[in-house]
Amino acid sequence: MKLIYLMIALLLSMMLVACEQKQTNTTEKVIDKVNDALDRRSDEKARDAIEDVSEAVEDASKELQKGIEDISKEIKK
Repeated sequence: MKLIYLMIALLLSMMLVACEQKQTNTTEKVIDKVNDALDRRSDEKARDAIEDVSEAVEDASKELQKGIEDISKEIKK
């Protein structure tokens, strides 16, 4: 009987620890977003450059996809 109580207490404590970690991650994300908006993040210039590059890659891939679609339409004619 005591073993069951021990197992239940162990499971509940593990669940509690898991819930606390999720809240911390969410809080960290909010803090990062606020610091990003205020340009207060560590290595701000590097992070901004990475964000600019990723946006440029996304735009280029969209343009490439549009070009491929146009070419495939021309081929089908």
